[in-house]
Amino acid sequence: MHVTLSAWQALLIAIWVALVESRILGTMTLTMRFSPLMTGMVVGFVMGDIRQAMIVTAAIQLVYMGFVAPGGALPAEPAIGAAIAVPVALLGHMSPQGAIAIAVPVALLGSYLYQFRFFLNTFALKPMDKYAQEANARGLKFAIIVIPTLISFLLFIPLMFIALYFGAPVISGLVAQIEHGTLIHILNSVGGGLAALGIAIIMQVIGKKRLLPFFFLAYFMSVAFAKLKINMTIYAIFGVIFAILYVMLNNKNSETNH
Repeated sequence: MHVTLSAWQALLIAIWVALVESRILGTMTLTMRFSPLMTGMVVGFVMGDIRQAMIVTAAIQLVYMGFVAPGGALPAEPAIGAAIAVPVALLGHMSPQGAIAIAVPVALLGSYLYQFRFFLNTFALKPMDKYAQEANARGLKFAIIVIPTLISFLLFIPLMFIALYFGAPVISGLVAQIEHGTLIHILNSVGGGLAALGIAIIMQVIGKKRLLPFFFLAYFMSVAFAKLKINMTIYAIFGVIFAILYVMLNNKNSETNH
């Protein structure tokens, strides 16, 4: 499928990123910030190729599966990485592994941009002490919610728009010119290694030996059933069934011990 990135498409994606990074919707946007999946779907919808966008985003998600965010701080911004890498991959017809190699450094730069937003907030929130002394609830709400949200939109929308509208086509054009070259091979290799690293991290995060068999069961099921071309919905149903059986057996053992 031939996809393009017009000015309004770049603007919509930029607005989405600003919405997610502003955390204006609370826990929901916080979760979207930690995971690239929703951003990838939005990018696919805007660019008219949801299927390929989700294939690329699913590969990017592997890198960030084991990410831990103590206090909401991330070493990278997966949503920003996906917002740049997915359009580049769609425009340049890149493999998911190549897109990973682009998403990781972009997400790392995005974390610095997110911290810069906090720096700007320190100057904008000076009236908050005055509002607190006056018990001005409306003023506090404006200082705590409205001002940081405006800063987020003013910061992320222009920068993301410039990166998408002017940067993504250049990178995708370069990728198209060296499609079968050594650099693309390197990007694919590095991207595949980062995905494997993400899987290793999530295994470490799980940390419970009794849960690891389910991880290996899912992996070898995907290998054994590859020729059957089973889609992810069926695998998700298998996962739900195994989870229900695990909980039922645990409850039964608990009742027996008591």
